[in-house]
Amino acid sequence: MPDQILYLYGGDRPWASDTWVTSDDRVRGGASQSYLTVETPQHARFHGHLDTTALGGAGFASQHSLGTLSLNLKDYEGIIVSIRGPDEADGKKYALTLKNEILPPRGDGREQSTVSWEAEFVAKKPGDVKLRWADFKPTYRGREKKDAGELDLGDIKRVGLMMRSFFGEQEGDFELHLFSISAFKHVPYETDSVDGDEKLHLKGPYGGSEESVGKEKWWKSLLCGLV
Repeated sequence: MPDQILYLYGGDRPWASDTWVTSDDRVRGGASQSYLTVETPQHARFHGHLDTTALGGAGFASQHSLGTLSLNLKDYEGIIVSIRGPDEADGKKYALTLKNEILPPRGDGREQSTVSWEAEFVAKKPGDVKLRWADFKPTYRGREKKDAGELDLGDIKRVGLMMRSFFGEQEGDFELHLFSISAFKHVPYETDSVDGDEKLHLKGPYGGSEESVGKEKWWKSLLCGLV
């Protein structure tokens, strides 16, 4: 079955650098640095350098959505991270992060820590990486938090991209080329609940979404009439 998707970034919601904020370990005395560079409206590059020397083996570099979102993803099954080609990806481990809670800044202006829901993935090659809700684990400052409760899919306040050391596993330069970040759910090719003229975004190769259920029904009917 194809996927019906809701673009969060990329696709029909073009990438824009001013909708992302840097959050690196420099706020804790580290030396890592990340960037979200928009090459085109359909191409973003999450890149930088992960340093693990300043914090004794730890370290993180991240970008997250600006302000406070109000995403209701209850009807979806997870997130797709679409990695761009044609070159091979860098093979490093990344995390997509979600937050339900954003607290006011501290007195010194620094952000207060809250639980993040992280789904890890390795960028091996161009294509779609599917992260189901069960893949997202609650963490607090990089460590699993087992008493965090459940992720509220009806109130996602932040989306982020994270590169971290995973406590000494990796370091150095990183670069992840992205087509899009989107929510997905499975839909059948044919369904009585979809009108023939109604178009659904259906996931194609490397994040494409040009087909529709209405179009699918049209050419199948034509073929049946010719046979």
